[in-house]
Amino acid sequence: MKLTGCELRRISMPLLSPFRTSFGTVTSREVLLVRAVTEDAEGWGECVAMSGPLYSSEYTEAAAGVLRDHLIPALAAAVPGSATAVAPALAPIKGHRMAKAALETAVLDAELRAEGRSFGRELGAVVDRVPCGVSVGIMDSIPALLDAVDGYLSEGYARIKLKIEPGWDIEPVRAVRERFGDQVLLQADANTAYSLSDARHLAGLDPFGLLLIEQPLDEEDVLGHADLARLIRTPVCLDESITSAASAAAAIRLGACQIVNIKPGRVGGYLEARRIHDVCAAHGVPVWCGGMLETGLGRAANVALAALPGFTLPGDTSASGRYYAADITEPFVLDQGHLSVPTGPGLGVTPDPDRLAEVTTRVEWISM
Repeated sequence: MKLTGCELRRISMPLLSPFRTSFGTVTSREVLLVRAVTEDAEGWGECVAMSGPLYSSEYTEAAAGVLRDHLIPALAAAVPGSATAVAPALAPIKGHRMAKAALETAVLDAELRAEGRSFGRELGAVVDRVPCGVSVGIMDSIPALLDAVDGYLSEGYARIKLKIEPGWDIEPVRAVRERFGDQVLLQADANTAYSLSDARHLAGLDPFGLLLIEQPLDEEDVLGHADLARLIRTPVCLDESITSAASAAAAIRLGACQIVNIKPGRVGGYLEARRIHDVCAAHGVPVWCGGMLETGLGRAANVALAALPGFTLPGDTSASGRYYAADITEPFVLDQGHLSVPTGPGLGVTPDPDRLAEVTTRVEWISM
């Protein structure tokens, strides 16, 4: 496989409504796309870094810089024969997993398109459609939250995830459970907003039969999560703490989680995401696919990943219309609570040129 160059494209995607979590409110998604061009095909990767270093230490401008100045030159020097060689070529550069994931995905997409193979087939998908959950941000009031949840359930979403933070946790969860009943699959996501000293308070979520509480403590506090897991009945799921297959294995061994959320961008790419899936499956730990407000490009890859056998819980692979009035690819539309796994070569979707031009704010070409 001969790479001729990479394009870094910045786009701005306004959200249909503000999305608030414990670390901030997003009204527009500033996305960095990577297009890898080979002699035979081109492929796309989406960097999930946010515009500021709030969810993680990575952010869009820094990702563009490290791709331009370090990652793409390192890949050019290595002359990888396939996408499996991308991660080893980039390994000397520490961190920057989201940027690395975007580049590896673009190369893998190009390789698979050239060979006529799909992402799902490459990763090991075993189903042709996956159940979808939806993430519901922190609202201004409980009535507004109940209206939002009612709307998503009416659309057919298979699972509801409520963002929580101190001051917005027990009561909203109670209200949703009382309004919609025990049959609704319900979970909470804290995005590191609590400390171990809040264990007694978090135990107040136990009566509501949640599937899990996601990343309640700081991402580096794996031992604290192990302690918390012994103090509450709600299963603990790790998100930000899981950055690799090795970190997943360590967290499972320590008893820090009963469930793992796999976000490919956070762990360095879909090939490492598959390794985490395999580690968790070997230990009998369920996994699900997390979301980062992706466009149709990232959504296509996530849906393919979620079709692997260990993904036994609905993920955050919502329909395009959950966040965007118009996606940059053909929209993903919910069908009885499911999304279909793309079967075309590579990601199985391509950006619409006119829509892409509308949302593009900057383009940079890097020859190799």
